[in-house]
Amino acid sequence: MRAVLPVVLAAQFVVPMSISGTAIALPVIAADLGSDPTPLQWVVNGFNVAFALFTVVWGAVSDRIGHRTSFRIGVLLTATASLVSAFAPSLLLLDAARVFAGIGAAAVLVGSTSILSLHFQGTERATAFALFGTVNGLGLALGPTISGLLIAAIDWRGVFVAQALVLLVAAVGTLTLPVLRAHSTADRLLDFRLLRNRRFLALCLVPVAGAIGFVTLLTYLPAALSAVASLTPGRAGLFMLAMTIPVLIAPLTVARLSRMFDAVTPTRVILASLGCLVVGNLGMLALQPSVPLAAVVIPMILVGFGFGLPIGLVDGEALAAVPPHSSGTAAGVLNLFRIGSEALMVVAVTVTTAAIIALSRTARSDVSSANALPATGDSR
Repeated sequence: MRAVLPVVLAAQFVVPMSISGTAIALPVIAADLGSDPTPLQWVVNGFNVAFALFTVVWGAVSDRIGHRTSFRIGVLLTATASLVSAFAPSLLLLDAARVFAGIGAAAVLVGSTSILSLHFQGTERATAFALFGTVNGLGLALGPTISGLLIAAIDWRGVFVAQALVLLVAAVGTLTLPVLRAHSTADRLLDFRLLRNRRFLALCLVPVAGAIGFVTLLTYLPAALSAVASLTPGRAGLFMLAMTIPVLIAPLTVARLSRMFDAVTPTRVILASLGCLVVGNLGMLALQPSVPLAAVVIPMILVGFGFGLPIGLVDGEALAAVPPHSSGTAAGVLNLFRIGSEALMVVAVTVTTAAIIALSRTARSDVSSANALPATGDSR
């Protein structure tokens, strides 16, 4: 029984790390396997799309086959797909492996929240989900830095090997998990009737704002640093600490200030978080070849604090907004909003960026064609 929490958290750590830590490897993957932009972007998008689509599918499947079984399948599938990714000889096979990794990661997420919800009760459940949210935040925040260091020390393939090793250890740990099934509607993972509670719905949307303002930037900023400032993946990963260290500091700061000052309320913390995200993202417009890289350090710090301030606080407030017997279900819905929005927003940014680039190329092509036409005039 004591092994439940470490096994679940170890497996879950890989999921957000895969979302945020893969894009930093794209330049070196391109140098190794080819730079065709569409299949290259699907190294990231394949995982995220499959993950988002299959989260609900695995919710239904796990109710039929058991949460321990679905969790174990997810861990093994993601580990296998990560190993295939590590040794993929082509972009096509790498893309396919990433899709299967996303399918497995969805089972890991659904299985994780189900196991925690059914295994723990009362204050233990609240603590378990607080740790779950913390691990997700750590995986997201440290993903680019860990991946960058692995690329510098080994190669881009080392990123996927490391993920596979963590998952294989978790797979061994699943042998100790108890058989768990939901016995009533109250035990189910996803009950969207909770969204009728306006306060709970509002709190579920806070992580969505973080996905828009932080996760998308966290995913693609390392590649931008490589392109704009010519940083290696390792140095880009280290530079990302300016944005990720505040994520680790902010929750502790909020907890201490809320104990010291009555004015530090959850609503004000969330508003401060949104303000930091907006101002920080506007400041990131300074990332240009002609501007010193130091100009974006403060905006990166603001973005990091914007994401980190509500971590933990949102979980506690969301669970407090629903009846105690629905706390596990509420945690499942909240984490679906959190992780699902992170995956979907990364895909949305990729698709939007690709469309803008395509339109820009079309416009330049039209201008070039027009300039190439022979001049015509009155010949009389």
